[in-house]
This record gives sequence, C-alpha cells and structure tokens, in this order.
Amino acid sequence: MVADITELNRAKAELRGSEDQFRSLFENSNDAVLLSTPEGIIEAANPEACRMFGRTEAEICQVGRAGLVDVTDPRLAAFLEERERLGRAQSELTLLRKDGTKFLGEVSSAFYKNNSGVTKASVIIRDISDRKRAEETLRHITKGTAGSTGEEFFRSLAQNLAHTLEVRYCFVAECTDETKTRVRTLAFWATDNFADNVEYLLRGTPCESVITGSACAYPDRLQELFPEDKDLIALGAQSYAAAPAVNQAGQVLGHLVVIDDKPRVFGDREFSILRIFATRVGGELERVRAYKNAQLLNLELGVLLDINRAIGRHLNRDELFGALAGCLKTLVPTERFGIELPIEGDKLQGHILSNPTGGEPTQPTVWPALGTVCNWVMENRVWFVATSRDEYHERFPVTFDVMSSQGMESLCALPLVSGDRPRGALFFMAAAKGAYGHLRREFLERVAGAVAVALDDCLAHEEVRSLRDRLAAENVYLQEEIKTEHNFEEIIGQSAPVQRLLRKLGQVAPTETTVLIQGETGTGKELLARAVHDRSRRKERPLVKVNCGSIPSGLVESELFGHEKGAFTGATQRRIGRFELAHGGTIFLDEVAELPIDTQVKLLRVLQEGEFERVGSSETIKVDVRVIAATNRDPKEIVANGTFRSDLFYRLNVFPLEVPPLRDRKEDIPLLVNFFLSKFGKKLGKELHGVSQKAMENITNYSWPGNVREMQNVVERAVILASGPIVHVDDSMLQSDGAVQESAVDTLENMERNHIIRALNKTNWVIHGKKGAAESLGINSSTLRSRMDKLGIKRHSL
Repeated sequence: MVADITELNRAKAELRGSEDQFRSLFENSNDAVLLSTPEGIIEAANPEACRMFGRTEAEICQVGRAGLVDVTDPRLAAFLEERERLGRAQSELTLLRKDGTKFLGEVSSAFYKNNSGVTKASVIIRDISDRKRAEETLRHITKGTAGSTGEEFFRSLAQNLAHTLEVRYCFVAECTDETKTRVRTLAFWATDNFADNVEYLLRGTPCESVITGSACAYPDRLQELFPEDKDLIALGAQSYAAAPAVNQAGQVLGHLVVIDDKPRVFGDREFSILRIFATRVGGELERVRAYKNAQLLNLELGVLLDINRAIGRHLNRDELFGALAGCLKTLVPTERFGIELPIEGDKLQGHILSNPTGGEPTQPTVWPALGTVCNWVMENRVWFVATSRDEYHERFPVTFDVMSSQGMESLCALPLVSGDRPRGALFFMAAAKGAYGHLRREFLERVAGAVAVALDDCLAHEEVRSLRDRLAAENVYLQEEIKTEHNFEEIIGQSAPVQRLLRKLGQVAPTETTVLIQGETGTGKELLARAVHDRSRRKERPLVKVNCGSIPSGLVESELFGHEKGAFTGATQRRIGRFELAHGGTIFLDEVAELPIDTQVKLLRVLQEGEFERVGSSETIKVDVRVIAATNRDPKEIVANGTFRSDLFYRLNVFPLEVPPLRDRKEDIPLLVNFFLSKFGKKLGKELHGVSQKAMENITNYSWPGNVREMQNVVERAVILASGPIVHVDDSMLQSDGAVQESAVDTLENMERNHIIRALNKTNWVIHGKKGAAESLGINSSTLRSRMDKLGIKRHSL
C-alpha cells in the first residue's frame, strides 16, 4: 500500500515538471504558438502570437481561427484536410492582424491528447513575410541578370539592384592591381541611366574598408564621415552599403556598392542580397579574368609566331624593325618604338619609329649612354616599366628629357641579350600614363628573346652585306688600278735629295701619321705614297687612290664618302665611298688642293673624329684610315688666297715630304733613262743598248718642266722611233731650236709657260681626251687648266 502511494506521488511530480517545462517553452518561443480544439476554438496563445497578430490572448481566443486566418485562402481547406487525415500538417497561409493587414505565415499543426485524454491541436506560426520579400527580390534580380555575362551582367545587376532596393546609385567595381589601392567601375547606375565608368584611389573613401574583405554600411552623414571623398558631395550621397566580391580562393577582386541620397538603414535583408550578388560578382570577375587571360595567351602566342615569321622574312634593319612594331601593336600600345644599340664612346645609337604602323624608315639618333633607361636595362639585364616619366626624372635624366620633348609618359624597356652579351635594348613609349602595366613579364621576356635573335641575324646580315659590298668595291677599284699603268715600279735615284727623301720616308712609314707630299707635276708623288703604304702596318689592306682634281665638283662628296640610293638625281643605288673602302688601310688624296671648300670641312672632320655620313644619310660611319695627301701647289699660297682652309692644311701637314724636281737631281737622269729604256724595250720587243752621247747630253741639259713623267714620255717616243740598238733623242723631242741656250737665262716660269703653249699648239688647243694637251704633258686636265690660269695662258697668247 505504501509503495503504491509513493509511486503515485512520483508520477504527479513528473507530470507537474513536464507541465512546467511545456509552459516555459510555450511562453518563451520565438514562434507564435496556439493551443486549440480540432474545430478551431483557440484556448491559449503565447506572447509571440499576441505580438504577431496585434491582439491580447483573450482577443485571440475570442476571434478563434476564423479571425486569424484569411478564410478565402484556398490553401486553408487543404491544410485542414491533411491534418484531419494525417494528424499533422504544414502550409503557408495568409494571416490577418488586428489592424486588418495581411501577412504570410508558415503554419505547422498537430493533434495531441491532454492529460485528460482529450484530443487537442497545437499550432506553430512563423512570419515569413521578410523571407518571401527577399526571395522575391532575389528572383527579380536573378531574372533580370539571367543569361548575361561580363559587362552585360554587371550593368544589368547594377540597374536591377538599384530598382529593387530603391536606392539612387549602384555600381560594380574591380581592383586594378595587386596592391588593391585603386578600383575601376565596371557598371555605374545613377538614378535612371548609366554613368561613365571611373577609376579612383580607395584611400579616404568608404570603399577602402570593403576591399579589405568586410561588408559595411553607413546609414547617414556619409559626407561628414569621409570628407576627403569629394565625389560623395557631387552625388549628394547620405547612406552607403557595400559587400566585397571574392573569388573561390577568398581573394577580394572588387566590390558591390549601393548609395542613396537620403539616410537609409540597410537591414539584414538588404545585406543578405548584397552578399549574395557580391559573391556572384566575384565569380563573374574570376571568369572574365580567366577568359581574358586565355585570350591574352592566344594573342601572345600569335604575336610571338608573327615575330618569328618576320625574323625569317626581313633582314633589312628598317624592314625588320617596322615588321616587329606591326607584330606587337595589338598587345603593346605605342607611339614610339625602337631599338638602342651600344656604339663607341659610351653612346647609344637609336633606331626609332615615330609611326610604328606607317612603314617608314627608322630615325637614327645618338645619345650618351649614361643617364638612360636603355643603358640601365642592358647593364642589369632586367626589364623596366614606368607609368609616368616623373618616376625617373632624377634617375634617368637623358631619357626624361627625350620623353618630355616628345610628350611621352609611359615607358617599357627590355634588354636584348644574346648568349652572355647584351646586344641592345628594345623600348616602347606612349603618351598615356600607365600604358604598360598590363604586360606580363613572361611575355616580355619571350619577346625580348625573339627580338634578340632577330637583331643578331640582322646585324650579321648587315656585316656580311657590308663585307660583300666592300669586297665588290675593292674588286672594282683594283680592276681599275690594273687597267691604270703605274708610272714607276720602284723609286729610282741615288742623288742626295732622293736619299734624304727616302730616309724621311722610312721614318714616317711605320707610324700612323698623316703625310703631305709636295712636289711639282710628274715628280712621282703617287709612287712615294705607295712606298709609305707598303712599309706601314696597313700594307695588307688596300691603298685607295683618289685624284681630287679629276672629280666634278658636284660629285666629290659622293666619291669620297659615298651616297644612299635616291640621294640625288642618278643615285640609283647605294655607293660605298673611298673612305669607307679604305677602312683599315690608307687613302691617297692626290691634288688635295683642288677640293671644294665645303668638302674640305667634311675631310677635316674625318681627320679629327674618324667619322662621316654618306650623302643622303644621317647615319654616322666610323672609319680607321690613314691619310696621305699630295699637291703640286704651294700650300701656303693657296691658304693665303683663301682657296684652302688653314686648319685642314695643318691637319694634313703633320709630316711633309717634299719631292725634288728632276732638274735638282740631274745625277739621277742616266739611271732613269736606262730604266725607261729597259722598260719600253721589253714592252715593244726591241733590244736596246742605250742612248747616244749627244742624246744623253741633251737629256741632261734639259730642264724637264714635266719632270719624270715627261722624261718617261720622251724616252718612250724615242724607243718607238729607234731603228737600232742605240736610241737617239732629237732636240725636237725636247723643245724648239735655241730653247736650250735660252733655258740657261730664262726663268723657270717662262719655260713652263712656253712648254705648255707648245703642247697646246700641237693639239690645236684641245685639252681633254687622249689627243689633248694634258695627255701629251702627262698631267691631269684640271691641273693643266690651273697652271694655265696661273701663268695667264689664253688662246690669244700666240
């Protein structure tokens, strides 16, 4: 009996505890809870139900189910039928508040038996109005952006989000670089239209904290909170909310922003929507970047392929550089494209294209290497990119000055390395700032490698072509030399003047000193120049001879320095000048006093700097040439009368060699006569024993105004006329009757004048050509005219 009572009391205690627990859950539930009969008579309502319906518990019990549920909602009957059949049911139903407003609730109900065993119904209600509105918002925005990608998606999202959240502004922005200090808008909706996209610094703006990865909102006083952001004033912005756009790896790529021109509290619903679509923005940004990277890689591969093709097709420098610029223009925006090559004197020679798509030749420039970006990238073998020229104003002043003068801002420079040696630098310039920030290092390195190979091939081809042209020019020159009969095979003479001359020649020949040979016409100045060259360290290279007096004045520069194709009328192809041909060897400038004054200036520069430009070209050519000059005129006289520059004379007259005239070395005359007899006897197939005593006396006593050359001509004539082994030299071969006696008392000038007049009379005053007086006298026609002018010889002189 006692045990039964104890068990009963325990059961009652458990029941009271269970009722207390139920009452606590009932009172403190976040959901509305109603207890009713199966017929809908409400017996109890918790505090949340009272709040939700805006009624007291007594009012709720009084109105019952009919006063809380919209009986016109067709879902109500299905809900009740399901509960009746299964004992439980759940549905979304339209509910009524006391003030008559309707709201959507999620209703769950189940039958249970109370302590008395009577069937009751519990009803749990959750207000889902906000959730449904959010779902509807998401559905609306999703529908508006469905099927769109890239820019179209960003624009559609900005427009639909602004309309749905009822804000004035909405924009999508992406970070522009790895530092995440700047962003660029991709779509900007402003009231009723799209505004232009902008790029701006994050510092001092409400967006700064968002890019760190935190969503944030400012319900009012936005302009006061961020006074540095002047754009907020222009927008009239008062409230702000934003969420970061991240990729799958959690990296912030940009952000999604809404701004209104009135105070606005952004609740959980708005933030939920912002986060959802910010995530969508992050995914789209990642997809767009991946797509652009794939496109970029394809473009890069195409550019590299085009460069390799250009290397195979173009070996001319201008054509190659133009083709390379054309290949790169799709990826590398530029107003100036070029290659800098190191040259002597710590300088850089630039080859620049001002219009990389115009097919024009490069513009050669020469700058000091120190203070240039190109020199720095060659020394350090790394690339250099600058968004603005102000970044290197002090570091690279030469490059800064060049870019400032041309209005350029952005710069990209790459070293061109072949093997272990930097061959040059490739550079791009653009007027816009930040034009090269998008370029990938891997791509630029591959471009530099390909261009370095192209440059190697181009320079090698140019060297081969230069050698080929030089050899061809030397061949032509040597063929001309072969056709030209040399006046002497060796220097003949044992007289004191000749021995003194040969000693001086032996002293100066091994040096690099410039030599000026002075002597009358026919004394053998060219032979002396050949002797200097043959005894010098340059004897393995050619001795290039130029008769300055025989070249028309308009063609002197072209003959000496060469010309480019099209430099003047008749210049149908490039011509290598005599100085370039003589590189490494010796050039002999005969009759140097006949050079025009303007050509003398250029010759002076060659002597001083060892450089010149071809006619029609601005490219400087460096040469290593020893100069030997000769003249039959008195240098001091021509300097005094202004026909020859004094500074050029002093440059040429470093080591003068004066060739004595034949009349001052009479003891050498027999040697010369025998030499010429042997020479012409072999040539004409005659066996000769010498000249008659009378002939030798005549020859020795004659003054020889034409010197050795005149003697050579007289002896050759005598050999032709000789009928036996003894050669006779008739007085008529030397001069007119009585002239020998007169020569002893007449002046040298008169003798020269009479000799020239006799030659002119014999040729009927024809000067040029094979039958002219110049040929007869054995001198150049221009020299003859010069002597005629000096001696006052005119046709009326007879």
